[in-house]
Amino acid sequence: MNDIIKEIKELKEKRNAIIMAHYYTDAEVQDIADYLGDSLYLAQRAKETDADVIVFAGVEFMAETAKILNPNKTVLLPDQNAGCSLADDVDIPEFLKWRKEHQDYVLVSYINCSTEVKAVSDIICTSSNAKRIVESIPEDKRILFGTDKNLGAYLQKVLKREMVIWDGSCEVHREYNYDATRALKNKFPNAFFVAHPECPSPLLELADYVGSTTGIINAVETSTQKEIVVLTEKGVIHQLNKIAPDKEFISVPNNANVCNICPHMKLNTLEKIRDVLVENKNEIVLDETLRQKALLPLEKMLSLS
Repeated sequence: MNDIIKEIKELKEKRNAIIMAHYYTDAEVQDIADYLGDSLYLAQRAKETDADVIVFAGVEFMAETAKILNPNKTVLLPDQNAGCSLADDVDIPEFLKWRKEHQDYVLVSYINCSTEVKAVSDIICTSSNAKRIVESIPEDKRILFGTDKNLGAYLQKVLKREMVIWDGSCEVHREYNYDATRALKNKFPNAFFVAHPECPSPLLELADYVGSTTGIINAVETSTQKEIVVLTEKGVIHQLNKIAPDKEFISVPNNANVCNICPHMKLNTLEKIRDVLVENKNEIVLDETLRQKALLPLEKMLSLS
């Protein structure tokens, strides 16, 4: 592994490249990243970078976001099959029809969506800033929310705002087993339960803290409890172990009775990162008109974040 890490570092220097990675990737990918974070943090850093090449160890919509913000930079995705259930499951013609039927609504779209969805949105949000984004919309404006129904339902509940919500969900977070979670609650009555708002509402009601991946990390770091039950993709536990090595982290199983992982995030490997730097393959290319339309709601989000 040391040899391939050395190769990657040499290639980065040669090409003035940076590696961005999401918390859901494997530990060795997280550890080699120049920037590691959630969707909001990575979008912010992508906007600021002076690198010529961005290797995005995440999923396609994240790499597309980096390209939307940096049209003159080369953005590479280590594996072209690294999609996202939230983004990929949206039927674009149906979404455009839905949007047209609600023309007088403010469309807030979760960043986990395609460039086509971003292009028809009024503003983008992430799980880190979703509350702030929705709160910024005047009370007399009606809200359309895409593309995660669980995040939308959570925002409706905590902000008391009526919204029309697109029927989509994350394949990782929707599959957590409620009975298994309740059993862990009984087994570890003093544990700190943390959950991502992409989880269904019944699971969120069991949580002591609901927030983005970064929010979860910060909450765990400041918690005095030693047992932490984690209701989000298990890749984040690598970082949790780093900041709180004295704590025990327990992953909730899904409906197949295994710990949930994102199969798309796990497609990112050190070998693939090296290969795209060598071969310049899997480059993100966007239609310029579409990119410009998608840029506007992204910039609105960043200005409020």
